[in-house]
Amino acid sequence: MLRALRARARLGAPRPVHDLPPRTAGVNILACQDTGAAMTTSMTRPRLLDLFCKAGGAAVGYYRAGFDVVGVDIETQPHYPFEFHQADALTYPLDGFDAIHASPVCLTFARVTNWRGSCENYPDTLTPMMQRLAAVRTPWIVENVPEAPLRPDYILCGSQFGLKVRRHRIFQTSWHGCQLTAGCSHRELLPFMHKDERAYADAMGCMWMSKEEARQAIPPAYTEYIGAQLIEHLARTREQP
Repeated sequence: MLRALRARARLGAPRPVHDLPPRTAGVNILACQDTGAAMTTSMTRPRLLDLFCKAGGAAVGYYRAGFDVVGVDIETQPHYPFEFHQADALTYPLDGFDAIHASPVCLTFARVTNWRGSCENYPDTLTPMMQRLAAVRTPWIVENVPEAPLRPDYILCGSQFGLKVRRHRIFQTSWHGCQLTAGCSHRELLPFMHKDERAYADAMGCMWMSKEEARQAIPPAYTEYIGAQLIEHLARTREQP
């Protein structure tokens, strides 16, 4: 069973990032905006629900790891590269999926928010999301900035994946995942500057989204790494009597 599930996850070659809809495209060839229409990819891959999905940085990583991904966000996401539903992530049904990822609003906790405004201007969506996930048996992952009140099962940085960006994010998992990456190395990394946001977005591996969308994105490498471990977790769980 373990071998079969791993094989199922590999069905369908992951789309390289340059093969995703370009950021200037008017039509998203993979998205099913608000229709609920089925994807044309293999239905034998495990399905992952991507809550607070934005333009799909996390989604692309999970897809490369072996998942079919369905995104949900309160705002329309014209560049989201997979099936998408515009809805409230705090009320969207959680059933029918093999795994759940959530990226609640990070501006509520990020120190940088106070540089140009106030964290109090952004509602706390993390607390109610964690309460929802505590009530389900489906494996889940929650991502946010290091300042957020999460247990850091993973603390990831672009430099750990050969990316020239410093973008620390923490991840809490329902299965207490274990990080096996090397430490950060912040030498010769591309600094974030508004005048060169396009280059920063591309360095993260988010070439299909706009530079403004990339402000709220994470590098797909993060969730490709965690997604591979999630595949292993699902396989072990299904083998248990």
